[in-house]
Amino acid sequence: KMFISSNHTINKFVLLGLAESPDVQLLLFGVFLLIYVFTLLGNIGMMTLVRTNPHLHNTPMYFFLHHLSFTDACYSTVIMPNMLVSFISRNKDISFTGCVAQLYSFVFFGIVECYLLAIMAYDRYVAVCSPLRYVVLLPRTVCVWLVSTSYLLGFLYAAIYTGCTFGGPFCNSNVINHFFCDIGPLLKLSCSDRFLREKVIFAFVSLNGISTSGIILISYLYILSAVLRMRSVQSRSKAFNTCASHLMVISLFYGTGFFMYLQPSTTHNGLDKVAAVFYTLVTPLLNPIIYSLRNREVKEGFMRHMKSLCL
Repeated sequence: KMFISSNHTINKFVLLGLAESPDVQLLLFGVFLLIYVFTLLGNIGMMTLVRTNPHLHNTPMYFFLHHLSFTDACYSTVIMPNMLVSFISRNKDISFTGCVAQLYSFVFFGIVECYLLAIMAYDRYVAVCSPLRYVVLLPRTVCVWLVSTSYLLGFLYAAIYTGCTFGGPFCNSNVINHFFCDIGPLLKLSCSDRFLREKVIFAFVSLNGISTSGIILISYLYILSAVLRMRSVQSRSKAFNTCASHLMVISLFYGTGFFMYLQPSTTHNGLDKVAAVFYTLVTPLLNPIIYSLRNREVKEGFMRHMKSLCL
């Protein structure tokens, strides 16, 4: 469907991207290509390791990690390839349908990521604070139900956000001051009164953000309380380092996301692109490092997998 305004039909948008200078675009192409390659290697590698290792595959923590890695790989792929092509081809056009599909997919995987991060925080809380009840509280059926619910909520909320964003006519300008089809920059092009649509988006962003970040915060407060009661200084230090690294990447994801989506579309500025780079491209790169590669069981599983390949 195309929206008509002042006798103009918008059938494509133009993404301004991150830079206009050809030299800077070439540099950015190299940087973001490396980020994308390492993001795919880290996340697909983690998925492969969990799927091929029975012990990891049957452990709730790694079952959730497998889905987080899948989400991160898709989340990054929704944006990166199109952006990389625009750097070298200088063709910044994206079709109307492509823009709708990109926004829906981006929101879908973003919402799923929020709920998976909350589930994983709860998983760590149970493992640290109630280790003897871990298997009882998180059996396989519960794990599957939690992940399935995350995907279902992502599907529903993505439909709401996309419907609100494209739910009115656009003005004559089809130029999006961003590097992908995002809610705020698209709403700025809307001709109709967007107040109600912005309020709906604000309400659901607040609901998703506060509920999932609240679960994460409460879970880690209980974890830190349990860590402080540990007698071993070495154990406390290791647990603190792990919690700090988890909270760092979570804060980066939520902090930049809140900055972007909890402000009116009229106040968006150049800092939006910087914030968007962090929650769309940097966190999918960091997650496999923070959650997986620093984990002893993952390292041991990786070494066994490599030995089996070499034999």
